[in-house]
Amino acid sequence: MSTDDGKPVPSRRGLLRGTVAGAAVAAVGASGGPAPAAAEDGRPEVRSGQVEVAILLYDGFTALDAVGPYEMLCRLPNTRVTMVAREPGPVRTDTGELSLIAERAMRDVRRAHVLLVPGGGQRGTTAMMEDTAAHEWIRRIHRRSVWTTSVCTGSLILGAAGLLRGLPATTYWASRPYLKDVGAIYTPGRFVETGKIITAAGVSAGMDMGLHLAARLSDEKVARAMQLAVEYDPDPPYDTGSPEKADAETEALALKLLADAAR
Repeated sequence: MSTDDGKPVPSRRGLLRGTVAGAAVAAVGASGGPAPAAAEDGRPEVRSGQVEVAILLYDGFTALDAVGPYEMLCRLPNTRVTMVAREPGPVRTDTGELSLIAERAMRDVRRAHVLLVPGGGQRGTTAMMEDTAAHEWIRRIHRRSVWTTSVCTGSLILGAAGLLRGLPATTYWASRPYLKDVGAIYTPGRFVETGKIITAAGVSAGMDMGLHLAARLSDEKVARAMQLAVEYDPDPPYDTGSPEKADAETEALALKLLADAAR
């Protein structure tokens, strides 16, 4: 396709690619890659070099728990996000109607700067809470990680691995009572940061945590730009996004919808 003067009309993809490329050069030049987290407050630091983020997939995980933070982190300068599972290949989500591809097996990933454990449906979460081999891998990565994180019921998996004993944490609203069973102290919030562990509340809260983590791995300027890059500007048509804002009938229906969709 061309204009009246014979010049080709750039495609939308081409326009976007050019715009993003120019902005990326400016952003990297300004930030110089990942910046250390503030050391004076006792939190861990990210040193220079590529930041490796490992997202653990397992049968029955919830898609947005993994994909939400992925979108906030995968375009950060000098950052690589890898999906990891027991074996490489497709891993089913909690509905059984969608799979994500794991690039690497757990046995082949011995270290990551950031570990992220998504939550899942009852089947997936329960199985992972009983999976001692997965717990050992989580503990091994955690020993050398800069940040260990979870979304939704992923905190119960971290807790089952022994990482949350006596620590403040959050999880999916309907699973809050179970935090005490893994030794954690339920603390309200979209995400809760304690030392190098960050736990996010249910599903969509992983995007909020992802932006917070983006600032930790890079800086606030880059995190703000990432929020704009993905146009994350929530303005939901309803105000029932937490149990504090919903009635009992809505809570019951929400849980039924989840249970009916589980595979």
